[in-house]
Amino acid sequence: MRKSLLATAIGATLVLSACQDQAKETPAPAKQEATQAAPVAEQTAANVLLSPSPLDYHAPQFDKINNKDFLPAFETGLEEHKQQIDSIINNADAPSFDNTMVAMEKTGATLTRTLKAFFSMSALMSNDEIQDIEGKIVPKLTEHTDNIYLNDKLFARVAAVYAQKDALNAEDQRLVDHYYNQFVRAGAKLSDADKNKMRELNGELAKLATEFGQNILKSFKDDVLLVTDRAQLAGLSDGQIDGLAAAAKAAGKEGYLISLVNTTRQPLLTSLENRELRQKLWETSANRAMDTNGPLAIQLAKLRAEKAQLLGFKSWADYALGDQMAAKPEAVYGILDDLAPKAVARARAEAADIQAQIKATGGDFELQPWDWAFYAEQVRKAKYDLDESAIKPYFEFNTVLKDGLFFAMQKLYGITMKERKDLPVWNADVLAFEVFNEDDSPVGLFYLDPYARVGKNGGAWMDELVTQSFLEGNKPVVYNALNIPKPAEGQPTLMTFDEVTTMFHEFGHGIHGLFSQVKYPSLAGTSTARDFVEFPSQANEDWATLPEVLSHYAKHYQTGETIPAELLEKIQAASTFNQGYDTTEYLAAALLDMEWHSLPADAKVDDVKAFEAQVRAKHGLDFAPVLPRYQSTYFSHAFAGGYSAGYYAYLWTEVFAADAFAHSMAQGGLKRENGDIYRKTVLSMGNSQDLMQDYINFRGQKPTVDALLKRRGLVN
Repeated sequence: MRKSLLATAIGATLVLSACQDQAKETPAPAKQEATQAAPVAEQTAANVLLSPSPLDYHAPQFDKINNKDFLPAFETGLEEHKQQIDSIINNADAPSFDNTMVAMEKTGATLTRTLKAFFSMSALMSNDEIQDIEGKIVPKLTEHTDNIYLNDKLFARVAAVYAQKDALNAEDQRLVDHYYNQFVRAGAKLSDADKNKMRELNGELAKLATEFGQNILKSFKDDVLLVTDRAQLAGLSDGQIDGLAAAAKAAGKEGYLISLVNTTRQPLLTSLENRELRQKLWETSANRAMDTNGPLAIQLAKLRAEKAQLLGFKSWADYALGDQMAAKPEAVYGILDDLAPKAVARARAEAADIQAQIKATGGDFELQPWDWAFYAEQVRKAKYDLDESAIKPYFEFNTVLKDGLFFAMQKLYGITMKERKDLPVWNADVLAFEVFNEDDSPVGLFYLDPYARVGKNGGAWMDELVTQSFLEGNKPVVYNALNIPKPAEGQPTLMTFDEVTTMFHEFGHGIHGLFSQVKYPSLAGTSTARDFVEFPSQANEDWATLPEVLSHYAKHYQTGETIPAELLEKIQAASTFNQGYDTTEYLAAALLDMEWHSLPADAKVDDVKAFEAQVRAKHGLDFAPVLPRYQSTYFSHAFAGGYSAGYYAYLWTEVFAADAFAHSMAQGGLKRENGDIYRKTVLSMGNSQDLMQDYINFRGQKPTVDALLKRRGLVN
C-alpha cells in the first residue's frame, strides 16, 4: 500500500500550491479508436498498466496508456491487492514485522501503478471521460481502503507487531508506528456498528470531495470573461493580448478570453486600466462555483466533523492535526492569531499609500479589492522605480530553468540535468530530464509541465510517478506542474517574478522526492506530515533571489544582456513590498480552513459568505480591500486537495524555511557543503525518523520565527 492509495481513496490528490488554465487537449492515446473496437482479450494484452513499464526508471508509457485502460487496470489491481492482503490476514504464522508490515509494503504494485498514472492524468489532462472514470472508481477505492483498515484480523496482526516493536531498528519502528497509527485513525478500534457508520461517512466524503474538485475544473472552463473590444484591454502588453486572442480562438470564440487562475486575486488586475472590467474580473473570481460548491463545502465540513466525533475527537481539526507536527488546533490558532494584527496593520499602511495614489491620479473613489493590484503596482513603481513590464524580459522560461534553477541546484548538490526527448510525455509541452549526481550516478527522472490549459488543475504542484524505495529497488520519477500562461505561437515565455519563485518552490518538492534514500515506500520522498512537506519547497524559493543566482539567469531574452545591477537592487529592495496584503490574504484563508474544520458536528451553517465574514471578524481580518487568498467554494486545498485543516502548513513551514536559509547564508550561502548537509539530514530522510530531529540534525537547534518576520518585512 502507498500513500497515493490513501489520498485517492478519499477523493483527493495532493496538490502543493496555486495558479491557472488554457487550451484543451487530451492525453495522447496512440491507438484509441482501434483499442475501443478490439476484443476484451486484446485490450487486456495492450494494457500497459498491468505490468511494470520497460522504460528507464519504470517511467509510465504515456504514449501507450489509453483512457480505456484505466477501469480494467483498476479492477485487476483491486482484486490483486485484495488477494495479497488476504494472504497476509490468513497467514498461519505468528505476526512478525516481515510477514505483516514488510509484506504490506510489497503489495499492490498494479494498483499503485494505475493510481499514480490515473490521478496524475486527472490533475494534468482531465476531460469528461477522465471525470467519469473518477466518479466510478473513487467509491471502489474508498470501499477497498475501508476493507483493509477496518479488518479486525489484519489490525490484530499489526497490533501484535506494534507491541513488540522495541526489538526493531529505528526505521523499522517508524514503519510499524506508521501502520498502527493509520489503522487506529481509520477506525480499527471502533465497534462493528461504528465501523459501518465510518464506511458510510467515508463513501459520502469521497463522493463529495470528488464532486467539489470536478466543479472547480468545470468553473475554470465556464467562469471566463470574453472581451470583444480590444480597447477594454488597455494596459496589457501586445503579447498578453495576443495570448488572450489565442485562448479565445482555441475555445471557438471571437475576441479575447480571460480565464481565471486558482486564487482570488487575478494577475491581469495589475495591468488592466479599465476599472469596470477589473471589477467584473474580480467578482467573477470571488463568486465562482458558489451555487455548486457552496452547499458541498457545508456538507463536507459537517461530515468531517461527524467522522472526527465518531473517532473520539472534538472536531475535524483536532483529528487532522493529530498526526502533524502542530499536534493541536490551539498551536495553529496561536501562530496565526499572533501574526494577524501585524499583517493587518501593515496592510492598512499599504492601503493608505494606495488610496493616496488613487487621489493623485484623479480618482475620487474608495479603494476596493479590484483596485489594489493596479494601484499597488503604481505605488511600487513610484517607491522603488520598479516596473513589472521592465522585469519580465529578463525572465525567459528556458533561461530561468537552465541558467537559474538548474545552475543553483548544481552549485548546491552537484547534480546535472540531461534532457530526455526520447521519453514519452502526456503533452507536447512537457519536458523530461534525467538527473545525475556529480559522479554521473543516476538519481532519477524529472518531468516539467509548464503551461496552463483547459483540463489541467489550477495552481502548481509536485507528485511522484514512481516513489523511491530500496525495498523495491526503485529510483524516483517525479514531476512538477506549473500554470504559466502559454504565449502566442512563436512568442517567448516571459515569466513574472512570482512565476520564477514558484518554479524554484516546486523543484524544492522535486528534490525532496528525488534525493530520497529510504527503504520503505510508505516512508519515502515527500511522505511526511503536511506541516513539514512545504519546508523543502519554501526553502528552495530563496535561492531564486540570491544575487549570485539571479544575475546568472536574469538575462534579456533579445539582447542577452545581464540584468542591470541597479534593477537587481530594486528587485531586492522591493522584495517585502505588499507583504501586508500577501500575509493578510494568506492568514484569512488559513483561518477560514481552520474554522470550517473546527465546527462541531451539530453546528448550523446556512450561508457560506456570512460564515466567511464571521471568521474574518473573529480574527481581526475584516479589512474590506483584502479578502482570503481562497474563498470556500474554490478552496481546493481545504475541500478537495488533502489539506483540510492543513493550509496553515505553508506558514508553519515558512518558519523552518526562513530559519534554514538564514543559517545557510551564515555558513557561506550557495556552496556544496551547505547543500550536502541539507541533502543528507533532511532531503534524503523522507519520513524515516522524527521530522523535528531531521531539522535539528541540519541546523543544530529548533527553528525560531525571527527570520520569518524579517523575510516578510513585518519587523525591521
